[in-house]
Formats: sequence, C-alpha cells, structure tokens
Amino acid sequence: MADRALSGIRILDLTQFEAGTTCTQFLGWLGADVIKIEPPGGEQSRRNRPEVPGLDAMFFLVFNGNKRSVTIDLKNPDGHALFLKMVERADVVVENFAPGLMEKLGLDWDRLRAVNPKIIFARIKGFGLSGPYHEYKSFDMIAQATGGVMSVTGHADREPVRCGAAIGDTGTGVHTAGAILAAYIQRQRTGRGQLVEVAMQEVVANFLRGRYVDHYRDGKPSQRRGNDLVGGVPGGAYPCAPGGPNDYAYIYVQPINQDMWRDFATAIGREDLITDARYKDAKTRWEHRDELNAIVRAWTSERSKQEVMAILGKGGVPCGAVLDTGEILDDPHLNARGQIHTLEHATRGRLRLPGCPVHLSASEAPTTPAPLAGQHTDEVLAEVLGLSRDDLSGLRAKGVLGS
Repeated sequence: MADRALSGIRILDLTQFEAGTTCTQFLGWLGADVIKIEPPGGEQSRRNRPEVPGLDAMFFLVFNGNKRSVTIDLKNPDGHALFLKMVERADVVVENFAPGLMEKLGLDWDRLRAVNPKIIFARIKGFGLSGPYHEYKSFDMIAQATGGVMSVTGHADREPVRCGAAIGDTGTGVHTAGAILAAYIQRQRTGRGQLVEVAMQEVVANFLRGRYVDHYRDGKPSQRRGNDLVGGVPGGAYPCAPGGPNDYAYIYVQPINQDMWRDFATAIGREDLITDARYKDAKTRWEHRDELNAIVRAWTSERSKQEVMAILGKGGVPCGAVLDTGEILDDPHLNARGQIHTLEHATRGRLRLPGCPVHLSASEAPTTPAPLAGQHTDEVLAEVLGLSRDDLSGLRAKGVLGS
C-alpha cells in the first residue's frame, strides 16, 4: 500500500448516518485505516431508504468508502471484551450514537482510556455532552434549526427553510476530523490521548458568523432574504434559457468593488450602463435595483446558464450556473480535475461519486467502494489481534461476530 498522509493511523469507526461517517470517510480518504465496527447485519443506515430491496442503500455507499467493515455485537460480553482489545491497538475511536448509549454499553471515556491512555475518543452529539439540551436527540435539520441557519434561509414572507445540503452533518464531520488531527498532533508532544467533543448545534451556529454582522449593525434578529444580497446588484439567481427548474445562474457584483461593476457591464455588451447616473455606484444601483435586475434578467434569459457562466467568468465577474446532482457528475471541470470517481461495488455495480475535495501534492486520495457488512471481519481481527481461524469460528459460535 502506498504511503499516504495518514498512513499508520488506525481508527475504530462506530459511526452511523452522516455526521460521523463524513468524518471517518474524510480521514480514510487521507490514508487512515478506518475499521468500521458494525452490529451483526450491519449498521442501520445500510437500510435507509434502499433503492434495491435487499442491497445496501445508496445513502450508506456514499458515506462509507475507504473503510473496512468488521461486525461485532458490543452487547455480547465477549464482543465487548473483543472491542476493548481492539481499542488497545487503535489510535482513535469515533462515535455518534444517541446520548448515553456508549455509557450504557460500558464504553465511555473513562473505560476506553483505562485500556489505552493514548486513545483519542471523538464524540459527536447534537448538543454536546453537557448543558440543558445534552440529552436531546438531533439530526441535521434539528441542528440547522437550533444553530440559526433556518432563520436566514428561505424567503421573508414564508416559513423558515432548511438548507438542502446537510451542512449540520457534513460540517460537523469535517470539524471533527480537524479536531481529531489536532489531538493526534498534540499526543505526539504529550503522549496522552484525549476526549474530542463536537456539538452539531455549535458547528452550525459558527457557520452564521457572517450574519452576526447584521445583528450588531442593525440590532435586529437575523432575517430571511432568499437569493437577494443587500446592497449588491446584480446579486442573486437570474433565469436562463431554456427555462427549466434549475436553469439559473447566480451572479454577484460586489458593492464595494466598482471595477467588478465595469467588468459586468462590459461583459454583457452594455458599456452604456457604466456612465448611466442611475448605476454610477453601489448606492444608486441599489436604489434602482428593479430596473437593473430587469436588464440582467433580459440578458440571461436569452442564454443558457453555462453560457452565462462562461461569459461572466471569463470577464472577471463572480458567476456560477445552478447545477443539479446529475449535472455535477457530468461537469467537465470536476471531471477534468479527477473529482468524479467511477467505482465498482460488489452488489450495486458501477457507481460515479465525488471524491475527496482536499488535494495534497505528496499524498493521493483515491476512493474505494463502501464495504459489505462484515466484509473484512476475519482479515482485520487476524491482522490487529492475531486471531486464528479457530478463534474466529469460536467467536461466531458465541454470536459475537454474526454469521
């Protein structure tokens, strides 16, 4: 196996659904040996809205590449003991179970560090391990609500709207990965492990930093503005040809950058707007935003979103076509950068998925398919604990490893 950035780091992955699996997949992309510990039959997101009855759901596949799967019944006393033996030989344990479950299993922080004082134990919770909400369960949309994102998402005259991308889950996963690496570096100096705690609500609240400016400037709660950017015209999603549901381009001309306004007017062939008194600066453009937006919409409506993006992008104007999930997989830019990977999965066949968004010049980040439940049980337990075939057969007879 090629030496990669995190080669030699062994992670025991107890995560499920998205926040935790995002974290461990990211570390697996960078070369860590991620061993996914699942109950016999596999963790529950394998069965989360399966597209093909009897096969692992796509939801599971997209978050569990670059991992090996071992099935252990942690409620079985022998399975509990087996897991602790693996903790002795691991660097990191990651979990995002419901509050209190690790304590019920007898696998809390004190128990893990008793068997391995150098272990890094990362715990993802909706509201953390303390505070008035710490016992509450959470998912991404709960974090978006309590973290403030829904108060600024959507249109002002409608109910709050969650962000379509699971920013509470994925954002928490990436923050946790960063925290784990920080703890690992600190361990190299001190020789001690530590507890890493990440709360989804706090991650999402941190994403709102740019909107706290509104609170201090206006003294008002955050507001929903849809696609509008106060003060920036053009600023928002503009309709493009042929007029489908995602045929829009998002354009943003920074109000503090007069050069960007000149670049925009030049790119659309309307240099006359530069000398028009109604649009001479950000203030006057905002005052006449309805007329200016009508001009922009008339221009974009005659062109495809890809054409609008190419013209404005090459003209120095921030602009992006609104791409749907299918277009993302076919996007020429992402494919040219090797970001879309084609995989062969054991039961689902050929898949195309985005790869690792982090690029290291001296460390590849390939993508391997998500494992079948327990696919690597024998391989990992022989490698990590030195168990023989007879040992493995005995554990299976006791119901520790599943069938």
